[in-house]
Amino acid sequence: MTLLITIIVLALLFDFINGFHDAANSIATIVSTKVLSPFQAVIWAAFFNFAAFFIAKYIIGEFGIANTVSKTVFEQYITLPVIFAGIVAAIIWNLATWWSGIPSSSSHTLIGGFAGAAIMHSGIASIRGAVIIKIAAFIVLAPLIGMIVSSLLTMLIFYICKRANPHKANLWFKRLQLVSSGLFSIGHGLNDSQKVMGIIAAAMIAAHARGIDMGISSIKDLPDWVAFSCFGVISLGTMSGGWKIVKTMGSRITKVTPLEGVAAETAGAFTLFLTELLKIPVSTTHTITGAIIGVGAVKRLSAVRWGVTKNLMIAWLLTIPVSAALAALIFFLFGSLV
Repeated sequence: MTLLITIIVLALLFDFINGFHDAANSIATIVSTKVLSPFQAVIWAAFFNFAAFFIAKYIIGEFGIANTVSKTVFEQYITLPVIFAGIVAAIIWNLATWWSGIPSSSSHTLIGGFAGAAIMHSGIASIRGAVIIKIAAFIVLAPLIGMIVSSLLTMLIFYICKRANPHKANLWFKRLQLVSSGLFSIGHGLNDSQKVMGIIAAAMIAAHARGIDMGISSIKDLPDWVAFSCFGVISLGTMSGGWKIVKTMGSRITKVTPLEGVAAETAGAFTLFLTELLKIPVSTTHTITGAIIGVGAVKRLSAVRWGVTKNLMIAWLLTIPVSAALAALIFFLFGSLV
């Protein structure tokens, strides 16, 4: 039971790190356009992160993404040491990318770590290939959808507002950015909190199979305090901020105006809500990055700093295999000790 409690604590620690690592996703544009101060922005984002709990529980009526994550590895191969190694690897990679100011995916870090430890424990047959492939496909699809939707939205807004007074239009878009960033923060909370829920659910199911207290027989039996804790902790993490990544997202990819901020955040929120309905865990980082690239490209292709974008994409592609390899190494070194 000690190991199960340790895993739950580490999972919530990862959730907290995820909050300040991914805070930039929902506040970068609203800070860079000076609609809110950094402090105001993180409070704003944290509020909507937490509001996502009530939307998932009482409006959507389920935590579908958590269920998908918990099924990344076949149930009979899930052990507490496997989950322990996966979470530790995910925490290490998240802290390393945060320190470097690289907006990598916390989602794929967690899933890569979980899968890598399972493979080291039981071989490639232990993972659900179809689930992993579907999640991996959205490394490309999520930013692509965000980019296409944000480009279309930007062109539509330009067309509608072509005769508007620039000063008045700018004031209106600053106000609308409060709405669009709130929507994106809800999507962030819905998506990222549930990934940690899925890992905790997998640990509790593994504990039940071995007769350990606090175990559950299926994710449907997951106690409410787990969901509440995951949504609450990610909100606290968001309030801690992640200013290195805010700088990368808010200004290094392309210069963003309030109008473009509205388009990017709305496109990102649309993508996250769509994947929530599909029950596919995606990267909020990839989604908003694609959306920011989309609004920049509408102005002119040279407005996007493609060198920065290329480096980000390399980090995205490396996240799952590096996390998996790191988790496999941790399991190999410490799996028999926990």
